[in-house]
Amino acid sequence: MYKTKTKLYKWNGMKGAWFFVDINKTLSKKIKAEKRMPKARGFGSIRVRVTIGKTTWPTSIFPTKEGIYVLPIKASVRKKEGIADGDTVTVMFEPVFI
Repeated sequence: MYKTKTKLYKWNGMKGAWFFVDINKTLSKKIKAEKRMPKARGFGSIRVRVTIGKTTWPTSIFPTKEGIYVLPIKASVRKKEGIADGDTVTVMFEPVFI
């Protein structure tokens, strides 16, 4: 299980706005070095199970050019947990082995 405290931010992409949190460089390096990590999928993504507050859901983390992973945060999670752009959140996640 990994745990990080990070800021939620809005990224205006192709269609609509997406919200993400960054996984810091130190933790991202640790994830990349982990031997038991599931095989990366499309775009280098890794399936994870995430918990913020009392909400847990399956999703994926995605590598960036900057060498970190980003984690998308669904609207339903933001609404349920009462979090918005710029809020600092505690995120716990673990890889999902299929």
